Amino acid sequence: MSVTYDFTGKVALITGSSSRIGAGIALLFAKSGANVVVTGRNADRVAQVAKQCTDVSPKQQKALEVVGDLNREEDLNRLIETTVQTFGKLDILVNNAGIDHLADPISADYYEKFINVMQTNLYLAVNMTHKCVPHLTKTRGNVINISSNGSKVTLKGYSSHCMSKASLDMFTQCMAAELGPKHHIRVNSVNPGTILTNFLVNNTGVTCHEIDNELFAAIGAKYPVGRPGQPEDIANTVAYLASDTAAGFITGSIVVADGGHIAANVNL
Repeated sequence: MSVTYDFTGKVALITGSSSRIGAGIALLFAKSGANVVVTGRNADRVAQVAKQCTDVSPKQQKALEVVGDLNREEDLNRLIETTVQTFGKLDILVNNAGIDHLADPISADYYEKFINVMQTNLYLAVNMTHKCVPHLTKTRGNVINISSNGSKVTLKGYSSHCMSKASLDMFTQCMAAELGPKHHIRVNSVNPGTILTNFLVNNTGVTCHEIDNELFAAIGAKYPVGRPGQPEDIANTVAYLASDTAAGFITGSIVVADGGHIAANVNL
């Protein structure tokens, strides 16, 4: 039995939504009737995903396109202001934007890469949430942070990633405790495992390298579910948490959606 959600009239802003997991989340919200904000640094990809969102929307509602680098304060402010000016409100914030850097702790650029990862994976989510609180308070909205199962296990070469995501999980729980009582905002986290990211291959030409697909397939074969994840797996989890009807009693939760990666002690 398939599960459907109705987000008609809701406004969903998903950072890093011009490709991969973020695009999958944006498309599911659009398909479920929401007004969707698609944002990223590449204008062509933003336009491609926005068109897909409009195409799958039950009423062909036009997705809002905002191009910018959210680590720049002026771009972040413009994103929020444009969203509220266009739709009049904000109901759902998905902090999805993230990066990874492979780095040896003794390499000369380790600290530089660490700061770069923390800036996007943690500080950006903190700043977005902080600035969206006034708008989310008005709608009794909710925040969903896209973390990683790397917050629970160590991944060799990706210490910055693991630390940033562990911090993001704690931020999720702190904000749930602080924003719930007075602001009526729910805050949760979704922690994916290995996700195939060739989501836009057939429609936009955005592809993963074949070697990446082979690697991900090999990892997924070790999972108890027998496959790597797909963007829609994470999108479905996000939609569930965003639904006040389905998940209105859930806040401060760290929802692991990793195909059993942690449970099976899968070694990458």
